[in-house]
Amino acid sequence: MTTTPERERKPRLFYGWWLVIGGFAVQNLQSSLLFLSQGAYLIELQAAFGWSRSAISGAFSLVRLESGVLGPLQGWVIDRFGPRPVMLVGSLMFGVGFILLGRIQNLWQFYAVFGVIAIGSGLGGFLTIHIAIAQWFVRRRTRAMSLTSVGFATGALIAPVVAWSLVTLGWRETSFISGIVILLVSLPAAQLFRSTPEAQGLLPDGDTAEEAQLARERASMRAHGPEINEGDFTLREAMRDRSFWFVSLGHGMALLVTSTVPVHLVPYLVDQNDWSPAATALVFPGIMVMQIGGQITGGVLGDFYNKRLVAAGAMIGHGLAFIVLATSASVPAVVATVMLHGFSWGARGPLMMAIRADFYGRRNLGLISGWSNALTLLGSVIGPVYAGVLFDWLGTYNVAFWTLGVATAASTVFFLAARTPPLPARLTDPEAFG
Repeated sequence: MTTTPERERKPRLFYGWWLVIGGFAVQNLQSSLLFLSQGAYLIELQAAFGWSRSAISGAFSLVRLESGVLGPLQGWVIDRFGPRPVMLVGSLMFGVGFILLGRIQNLWQFYAVFGVIAIGSGLGGFLTIHIAIAQWFVRRRTRAMSLTSVGFATGALIAPVVAWSLVTLGWRETSFISGIVILLVSLPAAQLFRSTPEAQGLLPDGDTAEEAQLARERASMRAHGPEINEGDFTLREAMRDRSFWFVSLGHGMALLVTSTVPVHLVPYLVDQNDWSPAATALVFPGIMVMQIGGQITGGVLGDFYNKRLVAAGAMIGHGLAFIVLATSASVPAVVATVMLHGFSWGARGPLMMAIRADFYGRRNLGLISGWSNALTLLGSVIGPVYAGVLFDWLGTYNVAFWTLGVATAASTVFFLAARTPPLPARLTDPEAFG
């Protein structure tokens, strides 16, 4: 039996999976060397310079603030020129920033260098990676994003090595080595990124035209399945839709807690509750294990069921985790926090970009996501600073953790209120706008 030309041309491994591999590697480095090591750096920097925790937390928040400010421009550049040049510039700045971190002498230099790290991690990080993957996948979109995000979770395996290096070699030497590793890994990984499958003569998911049509027909027959629009919104059309704001607010509220954990969890357990550094080293691997479980579960559920409902459930988990942590730092309470927070984070994270791609299409996804990013990342800036200021004022993290938990759990309502937007009139009645 002979095969059709489409079958002969269809590659064994769809190229989109190479983007997933590259994104996995980059997110692993950003997680282990930056995000999950902030608490360990905080302790070392405070010991070296005597700076307050709110001052150090403010610099860490630049990682999110810069990403939010650059988001709209970054999204436009990705849509216009593709993800590869953005990834290359971001990877270079991220690596050089860590090399410079080892040479700082005062607070303003710390802020300036962390500004470079923030811009680099933003340009070469989550937004660029997930916009690119959203272009290459539709029916496997959430699973592809989930597998990429596993790279971020597995960064917890390397974070204890970073903590050991900070204590044994010193924070200056550790930051220099980190910068070299980033350049050696991230720059080659950035070369894997391409703009769209159509530009390479392919279709999303590696499907033929017939397979894509059959997949759409099957999806339309499933009750409570994914809500996917078949048209591309402009930025103005997306921002006129209430769900754009609901999803952005919900995502931002989740980032209140995910950004606070790496900065303040270690100091909370070590200083306030007399945990040993060895015991706290087990927390982030525990979060990683649960996060991977959540990513796999959320990836499967998100491609077959309503992504908003999965995200809403994860928000409740985030909130309960912080409420439990504010109540007690006993071993059972911390284990419960690790399980709830890690699983919820893993299940919710990949859904954020997938929901926007499903709602508003692929053509202007970078610009739409960039503007949404500018709103959501306020949560990342506020969370660590809020916890640091309350600690400096009250001498305890309990009030900060309790209020963050309640606010996050209550924000479930934003995902429940979001709905698939109706297509703009220019798409439903093109003759009237021709």
